[in-house]
Amino acid sequence: MENFTLLVNGVRREVTAPADMPLLWVIRDLLSLKGTKFGCGQALCGACTVHLDGQAVRSCSIPIAEVGEQELTTIEGLSVEGEHPLQIAWQEHVVPQCGYCQTGQIMNAAALLRNNPSPTEVEIESAMAGNLCRCGTYNRIKAAIQTASQS
Repeated sequence: MENFTLLVNGVRREVTAPADMPLLWVIRDLLSLKGTKFGCGQALCGACTVHLDGQAVRSCSIPIAEVGEQELTTIEGLSVEGEHPLQIAWQEHVVPQCGYCQTGQIMNAAALLRNNPSPTEVEIESAMAGNLCRCGTYNRIKAAIQTASQS
């Protein structure tokens, strides 16, 4: 077990964990931030997507020891009041059905819009291709991203 200091959603947090513990479990079990979901555990589905220094990453495949000084943002830190343009667009387009994948979808889309504020339909599809939705709400996800990009 080692001690780690993480900058999570703008707040310094101390945790004690094995160096190889996946960031996902640090977020959920040690920090009690339950928005980030476990999907496949192999970085294939995107349910566990968070931001490290603004880049979308799969938290299930990153050991806590690799985080270092990078700023970690979870869905809880995207907008405390739920006022991020993507969160608003998600509601407007009634994107979620079961909702399980949605935090990962939103976090991936937020990184896309940070890097490309006006993506084309093809760019959205390409950027979001690694995030799986069992309910098949891909068209609504794309429409919500397009709406958020116009905000």
